[in-house]
Amino acid sequence: MSKPLSLQNSDLEQSLPAIASSLSYTQGFSPHHYFSPERRRAISDVRRTFCLFVTFDLLFISLLWIIELNTSQSIKESLEKEIVEYNFKTSFFDIFILAFFRFSLLLLGYAVLRLRHWWVIAITTLICSAFLILKVIFSELLNKGAFGYLLPIVSFVLAWLETWFLDFKVLPQESEEEQWYLAAQAAVARGPRLFSGALSDGQFYSPPESVAGSDDSDDELLGKRALTDEEREYVRQGKVSMEVMDQILAQEENWTFEKCTEFGDTVHSLEMPYHGKIFILKAVLQCPPEIIYQEMILQPEKMVLWNKTLLACQILQRVDDNTSISYDVAAGAAGGVVSPRDFVNVRRIERRRDRYISSGMATVHNSRPPTSKYVRAENGPGGFVALKCPTNPNICTLFWILNTDLKGRLPRYLINQSLSATMTEFVFHLRKRVMEIMTRS
Repeated sequence: MSKPLSLQNSDLEQSLPAIASSLSYTQGFSPHHYFSPERRRAISDVRRTFCLFVTFDLLFISLLWIIELNTSQSIKESLEKEIVEYNFKTSFFDIFILAFFRFSLLLLGYAVLRLRHWWVIAITTLICSAFLILKVIFSELLNKGAFGYLLPIVSFVLAWLETWFLDFKVLPQESEEEQWYLAAQAAVARGPRLFSGALSDGQFYSPPESVAGSDDSDDELLGKRALTDEEREYVRQGKVSMEVMDQILAQEENWTFEKCTEFGDTVHSLEMPYHGKIFILKAVLQCPPEIIYQEMILQPEKMVLWNKTLLACQILQRVDDNTSISYDVAAGAAGGVVSPRDFVNVRRIERRRDRYISSGMATVHNSRPPTSKYVRAENGPGGFVALKCPTNPNICTLFWILNTDLKGRLPRYLINQSLSATMTEFVFHLRKRVMEIMTRS
C-alpha cells in the first residue's frame, strides 16, 4: 500500500542532505578511458604535455647556449673553441649535449615506446644531476659571468621538473585511467543495475507521468488541497519554463555549434527573442536515463556531493508533486574572475514516455532574499533533459539548456566562455559519478 503524499514528501526531505559546505574532490580523473580502443592507443593529453615540456627543455638550453656563444666573439669562432677545442673546465657544449641526451632518451621512452615506468626518467635525472654537480665543482665556469651560473642551474632545475611531472602527474593519471577503463568494461559486460539493496520510499518518489501540452488544473494534479495564489504563480512559472525548453529542443536544426569536447559532447547556442543567447550541451552517457533522473532531477540537493561546479543546493519549498523552489550557489569560474553566484529557481519535473525533464527559471522567495555574500544571478527558462535511447536501455542522451544572466560588470565574451566551460566541467563530473554508481552496482 503506498504512503500518503505528505508522508512521501516527508521521507524524501529526510533522505536529502542539507547544504554541503566542505567537500573534497579528486582531480586526477580523465575522460581517456571512455575512448574507443583506437583512440586509447593514441598518446594521452598529460603525456603529450610532458613531451612538449621535454622539447622546451632542449630548445631553452640551446637558446641560452647560442646567446652565450655570441656574447664575446662571433658564433663561428666560439663554436670552434667550444667544440673543436673542447675543455671540460671552460666549455658549455657538454651542457647542451646533456640536454639533447635527456630529450632523445625521454622522447624515445615515453613518446615512441610509450613506457609506463619511471626507470628512464630516473636514469636521465641521475646522470644529469651527477654530471652537473661535477661540472660546477671542477670547472671554471663560475668565472665566466652570469652564464656560468645560469646554464648549470637551469639544466638541473628542468631535469628535476620533468621527473616530478612524470612521477606525480603522468604515470598516476594514466594508471587511474586504466583502472577506470577496466572497471567500465566490467560494468558494461555484466550490465548495470540501478540500485543495490533495499531502497526507501523517498528514493522512489517521483511526480506523476506528464503529457506534453496537458491542461490539467493544478488542483487536480495536487489532489489534496487548493493552491495559494503564490503557489499558483510558481506552478505557472514552472510550466512557462517547460514550454520554452520544448521550443528550444524542437529547433535543433537552428542551433549554432560552439565547441566539441574530448568525450564527443557538443556545446551549441541559440538566439531567442526575449531570452537572448542560450547555451545547449548535448552529451551521450553510458547509463540508463533513470540514473540521471535519480542523481540530478529527482534529488538536486545531492549534486553538491559530486558536482564541483555547485557549492550548495537547498529545496526551499515543495509546491506540488511537479513543482519546487530551490536555492543554488554556483562555484566561481574563469580562474576566479567570475565570483560565485547564487540563484533562486522554480523547478518543474515531468516524466514522459521517452524522457525525464527538469525545467526551471528565476523566481523570488521570502526565505532567500539577496545578500552581500554572493552576487544574485538570474536564470531564464532552461534545465535538463534525459532522453531515452530507443534501441539501448543502457544509453541516454543528456541535454542541458543554460540561459542565465550572471549580473555584474562582466564582458560578454568572458560570460560566454565561463558558461561553456562550466557546462563541460559539469558533464565531466557527472560522468565520473555515473561510473562510480555503475561500478558499485
